Amino acid sequence: QVQLVESGGGLVQAGGSLRLSCAGSGRTFSSYAMGWFRQAPGKEREFVAAITWSGGSTRYADSVKGRFTISRENAKNTVYLQMNSLKPEDTALYYCAARGLRYYTERAEDYDYWGQGTQVTVSS
Repeated sequence: QVQLVESGGGLVQAGGSLRLSCAGSGRTFSSYAMGWFRQAPGKEREFVAAITWSGGSTRYADSVKGRFTISRENAKNTVYLQMNSLKPEDTALYYCAARGLRYYTERAEDYDYWGQGTQVTVSS
């Protein structure tokens, strides 16, 4: 069982930056692929970024590529999402998720554990 807690969300102006953190519990955290997803009001949850268990491979949605960076520190059981050049369309509730396998997918249904989410609001 893995418990995930996100932090770092907030209100920021367009063009600004935020760093989200996701702290996980459990001795097996380092063996899980991790993902970030987001959900805006009235829209479906969408994939943002993912990282393999070792951090050796990452993937990004086209909408955030070049602006967001996912990373992890297994010694701290933590995954990060650095978000730069934020746009109003990035406004959403951001979730981190753990997949009980070492390699990621972009499908939310493939992830086994979810945090409660942290709100990111970007003003124009």
